[in-house]
Amino acid sequence: MEEVQVPALYTFVRMWKMLRYYLIVARGYRLNPWKSPYLCWRFETFLGPEAAGMNAGKFFHLMWKHRNQMERFVDWATERRRFQRRRYSG
Repeated sequence: MEEVQVPALYTFVRMWKMLRYYLIVARGYRLNPWKSPYLCWRFETFLGPEAAGMNAGKFFHLMWKHRNQMERFVDWATERRRFQRRRYSG
């Protein structure tokens, strides 16, 4: 069976979008995002009781477990940001 390779540019764009979103929302908590009130609220809204009592281990576990949904959310947020910029830029 042949191995399917993801183009490097696609991987770079995906990582850049995720990193950009993270830098925006984790402002002030970049070295410990699990302490960010916004990210805790976002996780609790998205996952419910599973996200209660956030700590470093739980944060990274949930990020990995729900990485596909997180990627779709970041894509949606990027599109919304692009739309708002076009709409309000003049």
